[in-house]
Amino acid sequence: MEFSPAHPAVKAFMCGSLSGTCSTLLFQPLDLVKTRLQTLQSGVQPGSGRVGMVTVFVSVLRTEKLLGLWRGVSPSFVRCIPGVGIYFSTYFTLKQRFFADGAPGPLQAALLGAGARCVAGVCMLPVTVIKTRFESGRYKYSSVFGALQCVCRTEGAKTLFSGLTATLLRDAPFSGLYVMIYSQTKYTLPREISQSSYAPLANFSCGVLAGILASIVTQPADVVKTHIQVSPDVFSRTSDVVQFIYKVSTNTSTTCRCRCLQPCRNNQINSCCNV
Repeated sequence: MEFSPAHPAVKAFMCGSLSGTCSTLLFQPLDLVKTRLQTLQSGVQPGSGRVGMVTVFVSVLRTEKLLGLWRGVSPSFVRCIPGVGIYFSTYFTLKQRFFADGAPGPLQAALLGAGARCVAGVCMLPVTVIKTRFESGRYKYSSVFGALQCVCRTEGAKTLFSGLTATLLRDAPFSGLYVMIYSQTKYTLPREISQSSYAPLANFSCGVLAGILASIVTQPADVVKTHIQVSPDVFSRTSDVVQFIYKVSTNTSTTCRCRCLQPCRNNQINSCCNV
């Protein structure tokens, strides 16, 4: 099979890479805040306030300035530009191979999305690990290549594939649900909307709805993935993270809601920062 620049799979790769670049640059601050929230090891008493998105956002602005919100954007680019391209080209190739004569049904669409995401997720997992560590703020890597060298030298190459199970448990269902919900909601649009000037806005709305629903379902796996990739020496298995999160959620310790955003025991309220 010959792949010229005009080949549909190549076009799908290039369009996916472009969309990945734009979305990464735009949403990197939210991705960083998400990673910071997921790695906060804080147990709280019933009824006490939890550290939320706004608190983490303000803390990053205060301690790392505005550009701190884009910390980890370089590994995000390295991951998303080829990763989204691999996803779209794989999705197109699978669709042309198995459903060239007609549109796939809901189940087939879910399998297409899940299969394409598994391929892209496995290919880009080492960079995903580095990206998560950059965003966590716990590692002081200077570059993506330097981080890869450091991890291989100090922790072994297998660390670059930590969280593989949790990653696939997140990526495959997310993409499967996303493609299924998006395609089905798009098909239900009235003809006067899908063929009007409002079609792009309607398609965008379908994508937002599909993304929200798929994210809600796969959020637990995303939390587990983040913990394993940030602390592979502590969490070697998915079950370890699940047990840890359960214990933390039922812990009766108090959370210190101060600038450092670190948990403090009742008898150590002033130990982590000046309150």
